[in-house]
Amino acid sequence: MLRGRGTAVLSRYPFPSACARYRGLVSEASPRPRLRRLTTPRAAAVAGILFAVLFAASLALVRSSIPDDPLAGTAWVHERSGRVTAAMLLMPFAGIAFLWFVGVVRDRMGELEDRFFSTVFFASAVLFLAMVFVSMSIAGAILASSRSVTDPTTQEAVTKFGRFVMLQISNVYALRMAGVFIISLATMWLRTGVMPRSMAVASYLVAFVLLVVTSLSLWFTLVFPAWALVVSLIILIRPAVADDVP
Repeated sequence: MLRGRGTAVLSRYPFPSACARYRGLVSEASPRPRLRRLTTPRAAAVAGILFAVLFAASLALVRSSIPDDPLAGTAWVHERSGRVTAAMLLMPFAGIAFLWFVGVVRDRMGELEDRFFSTVFFASAVLFLAMVFVSMSIAGAILASSRSVTDPTTQEAVTKFGRFVMLQISNVYALRMAGVFIISLATMWLRTGVMPRSMAVASYLVAFVLLVVTSLSLWFTLVFPAWALVVSLIILIRPAVADDVP
């Protein structure tokens, strides 16, 4: 009896059909947003051009401010403080552009990216940027000490020590990391064909200059921003091929 009455009640009130209509009304009132895959625009390669310009300008300002004689006095700190200050203002923006450049280069590899070489590539990029920032911080400390230290002997000692440390970090360690950065990237390019083969071979030559020749001349360090400029221009001009590979 009870079962029969329950069946009659359920047939009189068609709850399943009402629920279905309610779900339809809710879905029509609030449609589910369509998700899109986030992709890197090719125009982001402009960050590499910006890095090349800012880094080269900052590097030229610093190198032109520091005398070639390692035993030079502290007169250059007061006479050329404006150049060093301008370099310190440009370098943070160059570092930000370099991070964007690294992201664009990595996105260029797409699914062809290798974990081993990508780890070396990314780690060397981070180490390079960190050492450049430390070197510029030491340059700022030299300027600050020239204003606060009154004793000429102490000021000369602090300036010489800071100068040696700054050049050791930037010219020995940072640029060696830049060389490792280029070698790992050139190896991936050579094996995958993402970039022209000639660019990969030229990158090996640039890395050799950064690893060996920079100890002979400080101005050879400008080959790194020049290399980044060429790579960025190729990315802007040449269509990507990584996404076409199954």
